[in-house]
Amino acid sequence: MTEKTLRFPAEWEPQSAILLAWPHAGTDWAERLGEVEETYIAHVAAITRFQPVLICVADEDVEAYARARLASNRIDMSRVGFITLPYNDTWLRDTGPISLAGAEEFELLDFRFTGWGGKFEAGEDDRLVQRLHEAGIFRNSSVQSIDFALEGGAIETDGAGSLLTTWRCLHERHPDASREQLDQRLRGWLRQDRVLWLDHGYLEGDDTDAHVDTLARFAPDDAIVFQACDDPADPHYAELSAMAAEIAALRTSDGRPYRLFPLPWPVPILDGGRRLAASYANYLVINGAVLMPAYDDPADDGAAAVLAAAHPGREIVQVPCRALIWQNGSLHCISMQLPAGLA
Repeated sequence: MTEKTLRFPAEWEPQSAILLAWPHAGTDWAERLGEVEETYIAHVAAITRFQPVLICVADEDVEAYARARLASNRIDMSRVGFITLPYNDTWLRDTGPISLAGAEEFELLDFRFTGWGGKFEAGEDDRLVQRLHEAGIFRNSSVQSIDFALEGGAIETDGAGSLLTTWRCLHERHPDASREQLDQRLRGWLRQDRVLWLDHGYLEGDDTDAHVDTLARFAPDDAIVFQACDDPADPHYAELSAMAAEIAALRTSDGRPYRLFPLPWPVPILDGGRRLAASYANYLVINGAVLMPAYDDPADDGAAAVLAAAHPGREIVQVPCRALIWQNGSLHCISMQLPAGLA
């Protein structure tokens, strides 16, 4: 395969499956496993209405349990596959393969996963892509191992050569690299024409150092969906307002402003006094639908309306995600799409 034929598809392009990892007692979900299982069941139910899902499981017992829970919820099990392999945790957005697509072949980029800068044990997760490939679940593919820490949640592409990311995250991972150096590396590895950097934006309770998928997302036809904050008394107000101004100043590759879709701000969700990172920007686009995190909040329906406008022709499905944000992530963070033809 030649490098010229490879491209990084946008999330809204056709997919073959969604990759997940089932939570179990050996993961950080142990304390609230029952709650998070309900979210996974709802998530798999939503995905399988539109396309297959491939679920990593730690062993045969975890697989048998997951099968039973899913089947008892009347999920179409013909669209559910399982693969047994070890993993530290279930954040597949950051540990799964970043897929480049060619005319007939795929290249799986296997960046280093360091547990978000050494915050958590990540030895098994750093081997996930290679083990998935060795298991033979991908078609017409090769793996490129890259000795550079990068998580899938840190990058967002429009599928047409523009990459969106945050300086806070990339600088935290690579403090000795300049913006120009990081820009060049990202463009080369990810086959991009340019990188758009956001210097503002964060969420309390987010331990990823401001992953872009909690803040701002590309949408079809030169649009950007982003998490806004309209409460001047909220500690996020100044930073997210500055981010909104940055996004408004961005231009498409041909010099036009982006169409902007600000998402509503949910009421603060606390856990023992700790603010949780509830973001509507952490949604997942699949074939024919957008699966959005719902927080049992009055703003849920407003967020759904924004996503319907930004992704016309797709059904908007709300998936309950309060259990996920207890561990500092949400719906997009646990999911990795596989392009059409890969699985």
